[in-house]
This record gives sequence, structure tokens and C-alpha cells, in this order.
Amino acid sequence: MRVRADFTQDEVVRPQDYEWRSSPASGVDRMMLDRIGEEVARATTIVRFAPNSAFDPHTHGGGEEYLVLEGVFSDEFGDYPAGTYVRNPIGTRHTPRIGPEGATILVKLCQFDKEDTEQKVIDTRRTQFRPGVAPGLTELLLHEVPGERVRMVRFAPGAWLERADHRSSEEIFVVEGTLDDESGRYPAGSWLRSPGGAGNRMGSRDGCLLYVKTGHLPV
Repeated sequence: MRVRADFTQDEVVRPQDYEWRSSPASGVDRMMLDRIGEEVARATTIVRFAPNSAFDPHTHGGGEEYLVLEGVFSDEFGDYPAGTYVRNPIGTRHTPRIGPEGATILVKLCQFDKEDTEQKVIDTRRTQFRPGVAPGLTELLLHEVPGERVRMVRFAPGAWLERADHRSSEEIFVVEGTLDDESGRYPAGSWLRSPGGAGNRMGSRDGCLLYVKTGHLPV
């Protein structure tokens, strides 16, 4: 299976574009953002779990990175409410379970370098953001290794960023609010991917919170 698998192309998915598909696992629906492979795949996916779901243990053969968007995602190591960012490197193992609220996560599978072995859990809602690169921007660095940088970036209402040409690939998920640029508006739940190229002006009339990953695409 190949879904938005040409990483040299710009991609935009808004919530009105979602096409949910049932997973082989009961109580799980998936919105595939990009994917190369079948059930074991290099994939970026929004996954929606039904309340009180339970699953068999599994090993992360290519690593797992996720951000909890809604509800509480749990495993034998803890409970991860909305806003929690988790990295499980290659070879880690867990047994997911979902409580009465259900849960929705943004998850990236099989995208770890074998040298990237740091396991981490960050509650982004309880961690202090630092001043960003422009007035009205704050950010929280989640992870950084050669060839990959992951941040949460918050735009205050009315904040804008003039961006120069950039060679680095970039992936953005709008967690809260609405992101604006010269091409349109991107409400919460929107996903944007770019291989890099010409700069643009990006901001938010009303304020927004973004998950931003750069430098990681195989282009």
C-alpha cells in the first residue's frame, strides 16, 4: 500500500479530507496520512481508539513516535493524557490499553534511525515553552538528532513568521487553533508536508499550536 508516498511532493490534508478506515484490530480506526507497506509499514497516521479497548503486546520493529491528541492512551508503563509526546525506539515493547474516554493519537511508525535509542515521555501541557524565532512565537523542543528535529510551536493570535527558502523537509500537524499562510487556512487536525523549497509567510490570525518535524524525509 502506498499513500502520499512521493516525498518530493507537497501534501496537505484537512479534516474535511479524512477517510477513516477500520483496522484489523477491533475498536481502532485509522486516517492514513502517508504510508509505504501493509500492516507493517512506514506510516504517519491518525489513530482513533474506542473506549475501553485492550490490545496484545507488540514490539516496535522500526520505532514508534506519537502525540496524544484526545483522551488518554495507556500501557503498562503509564497513562498518557492529551498533549503527551512519546518516543519508543526500535526494539521496545508495550501493551496498549484505552480507558473510558477513548483516545486519538498522531503516530509515526518505522521512521527511527537505529542509532536513535532515547526513549522519552514529555507532557507538553506541563512543560515550559521558550521564546521562538519571531515575536509572538514560543516553542518546546521535543527531540533532536542529526537529520531530525521535533518541536511544538505556539503562535499567539496575530503572530506571523517570514520564512526564507529552506532546504530541509518539514511536516506540520495543527494541534489547536488555525494556521494561516499565503495559500489558505489550516484548522486543527490539518497535516502539511513539504520536501523544502521556497520560503513563505506563515502565521495565525487566531492563535494555534503546531507539532513540527523537520529534516527527516527521505528526499
